Amino acid sequence: QVQLVESGGGLVQDGGSLRLSCAASGIIFNIATMGWYRQAPGRQRELVATITSGGSTNYADSVKGRFTISRDNAKKMVSLQMNSLKPEDTAVYYCNAQLSYEYWGQGTQVTVSS
Repeated sequence: QVQLVESGGGLVQDGGSLRLSCAASGIIFNIATMGWYRQAPGRQRELVATITSGGSTNYADSVKGRFTISRDNAKKMVSLQMNSLKPEDTAVYYCNAQLSYEYWGQGTQVTVSS
């Protein structure tokens, strides 16, 4: 059974930092492309960042220079370090794993107050 469990969300002030983590089980983690997506109220889910099995990263323009995605294959974890947070970063953040199929976590709420 595949599980992606996010943690680390919460409430932070404008300009603050948070670190999200996602623990994976039930998948061959080291060959999966892992990613973070987010969905704000009334908006579609959007890409935040991805990291391939080889460590190549891709970021949405809106978070470049502020967010950093990383992975630990031994621990089967992917993290998202979020700095200089803005109110527009407020959303539910979802962990994603891409293999021959796509898997999603339940999401964790990030709220940035102005």
